[in-house]
Amino acid sequence: MTEGRGGDLNQQGKENNGRDSSKETEEKVSAVAKAKAKAKRSAPARKRKKREEPLEPSHNQPLLDRWTRLLTEKIGDGVVEEAYINRPDHHRPTIAVSNTKWPEVSRLLLEEESLAFEYLENLSGVDYEEHMEVLYHFVSLKHGHTLCIKVKTDREDPRIPSVTDVWPAANWHEREVYDLLGIRFQGHPELKRILMPEDWVGHPLRKDYKPYDQGL
Repeated sequence: MTEGRGGDLNQQGKENNGRDSSKETEEKVSAVAKAKAKAKRSAPARKRKKREEPLEPSHNQPLLDRWTRLLTEKIGDGVVEEAYINRPDHHRPTIAVSNTKWPEVSRLLLEEESLAFEYLENLSGVDYEEHMEVLYHFVSLKHGHTLCIKVKTDREDPRIPSVTDVWPAANWHEREVYDLLGIRFQGHPELKRILMPEDWVGHPLRKDYKPYDQGL
């Protein structure tokens, strides 16, 4: 009989422990669910607060302001179409300039003592469907500052003045952009394809490009 009662007590203890463990698990699950719900309710508020907080002024803003004033003073009103700090690109000052004024701007960028952008780091083209654009990234080895210049052009007849006479390194870059996007650089000494065969149909990086053999 004693052994029987002991067995019953052990079994009852196991059942109680099981119920306690199950209850504890339910409480934990409930607590986690409440915490997640609370976090979800508060997340939009935190995001709204973050969006409303004004950004700290960029350390390159004074440079950008000085350069846009200089371009306007030296070349005239309308030369600067847009100016901003590209924060993701290491706070690089970025200026969109008039297509027709680009030759004057390019010489000023190189020859003006306070600018001295003697190194053309990169040149690339972009098709935005509504228009096309060429981006020039410059470095002044003398002063240690950087700049991005943007020049827009019509998409149906894309043309931008060449700057090969200012920065000879632009030669092959302009040919590549012409080859892949069809942008013509007026004044280029030898504007022909550099990657694709001369008889290639179309320009592969245009948004409306269709491969010649498509559907075959």
